[in-house]
Amino acid sequence: MNNNQQAYKSGFVSIIGRPNVGKSTFINRVIGQKIAIMSDKPQTTRNKIQGVYTTKQSQTVFIDTPGIHKPKHKLGDFMMKVAQNTLKEVDIILFMINAEEGYGRGDEFIIERLKETTTPVFLIINKIDQIHPDQLLPLIDQYKELYPFKEIVPISALDGNNVDRLLNEIEKLLPEGPQYYPEDQVTDHPERFIITELIREKVLHLTREEIPHSIAVVMDTLERRENNKAIYVGATIIVERDSQKGIVIGKQGSMLKEVGKRARVDIEALLGSKVFLELWVKVQKDWRNKASQLRDYGFSEDEY
Repeated sequence: MNNNQQAYKSGFVSIIGRPNVGKSTFINRVIGQKIAIMSDKPQTTRNKIQGVYTTKQSQTVFIDTPGIHKPKHKLGDFMMKVAQNTLKEVDIILFMINAEEGYGRGDEFIIERLKETTTPVFLIINKIDQIHPDQLLPLIDQYKELYPFKEIVPISALDGNNVDRLLNEIEKLLPEGPQYYPEDQVTDHPERFIITELIREKVLHLTREEIPHSIAVVMDTLERRENNKAIYVGATIIVERDSQKGIVIGKQGSMLKEVGKRARVDIEALLGSKVFLELWVKVQKDWRNKASQLRDYGFSEDEY
């Protein structure tokens, strides 16, 4: 019991939705630190990234899953499995949609999956800052007919509009339970994983349409060098084709230099230390369809 004699509450909340509805932006807004990579390209989140939100009354562990979609390759199968398995493990499911895009075929696919679970589902209508208020009610009515949502909460993850209300609704529904993580811990992912995600985010931002999601980042070295206060980070960016390697490196190495410069700023903020970052680019043809390489790059089905 805490000081006001209320039992402490805790639980796990899964965020699902079509690609690019703003799940990572929401996690980053709630946790206040950059732990899930953000990109306006779909399919950037591959692993279960957990954000831990702790108050005096409760602790909510958010699981940001890969966007649920029909898989096209082995990596897609893996991501789909991760997303569906989390539905069975959690106390609340947040089904997030993009207000601007409205209902799409991908939502139909997700709602069919939701019908297989007894977990309470909140409908989160994100990006309400992008639509006229008059468009909101018809959207709510449309989704109400498709599924008996426990709550429907319109938000803007980008500017924080209504996010506090959503957090209160979640807390009300959480079961009594322990504080799983120390209050200053915001994610269960090791720093190595977050660093590789930050580097991958910069590649996606800077190359825009030129590089599809056939990139991975592998950490080679993370160490504090003797007689030096800086942390040395060495990482390799994996692409599928020689042409992609050329784009990521850029003219006279300009693109890779810019990726490194931007990533270093975020990594220094994460580690609280000066960072020396060295990046390489390597071609591994068709790595997304090779089970052994998926394992090498951290996509292990054994965990799920």
